[in-house]
Amino acid sequence: MALATYRFYEELNDFLARARRKREFKYDSARAATVKNAIEALGVPHTEVELIIANGKSVDFSHMVQDGDRVAVYPTFEALDIQPRLRMRPEPLRRLRFVADAHLGGLARLLRMLGCDTLYSNHLEDDDIRAISVRDGRVVLTRDRELLKCRDITHGCYVHALRPMDQWKEVVERLRLQQDARPFTLCLHCNEPLKAIDKAVVLDQLPGKVAKYYERFLTCPLCQRIYWEGSHWRRMRTSLDNLLIKKAGDEPPSNLQSPRNCPPAGHRHSRAKRPD
Repeated sequence: MALATYRFYEELNDFLARARRKREFKYDSARAATVKNAIEALGVPHTEVELIIANGKSVDFSHMVQDGDRVAVYPTFEALDIQPRLRMRPEPLRRLRFVADAHLGGLARLLRMLGCDTLYSNHLEDDDIRAISVRDGRVVLTRDRELLKCRDITHGCYVHALRPMDQWKEVVERLRLQQDARPFTLCLHCNEPLKAIDKAVVLDQLPGKVAKYYERFLTCPLCQRIYWEGSHWRRMRTSLDNLLIKKAGDEPPSNLQSPRNCPPAGHRHSRAKRPD
């Protein structure tokens, strides 16, 4: 066995047994265990780790734990530049795209509202999510820490909050999605980019008051839903304004379109539910 001293920082403590949180503790691992093996045996998914310091030096997941090692484990850094150190992933993702597990449908819808490419289906199994993440370079969003321990998942985010709105705020702030937000450019249902459509083309599908008072419309090329800037749009716009960090004097994005919708022709119109 290899007896080493560990210290985990910030939100990584949430994964540990209560007696081990925010303090140094000793842990015995197998003689041939890597530091990745030890960290995950303690309950922390490797996707949550950004920096490991062993005996004062930066190491990667393949470091073999030795008797007497002192190991400090850090989460993703938001403000501190650790470029001179050794990051756990050799290259950051140039464009953040997501795949959400079957329990995060509300979060997926809210991320789409923000303009974040987010795949979701309640029929996706863990193996499907792993394959999609590897194939497309997508960040896995989940509340299943065991899924994030899978070796082939290199980018993941454990979602701590329980309610969709709280999950949304957590993910946006943690991954700093504000700077790349393109609100109301994706279909909330299909994740497809929305396209402008002439009012005359969809006039016979619009409720009477919508046809009377609104002029700008978008449509999803996949599911044919139609969007406009109605009252539901205004409520969601308020939620976005409260979340997005804007510099003084910034104007809200001008490409915002409504998350209200009406179904394709032949279906009775029903108002979209508020995503909460």
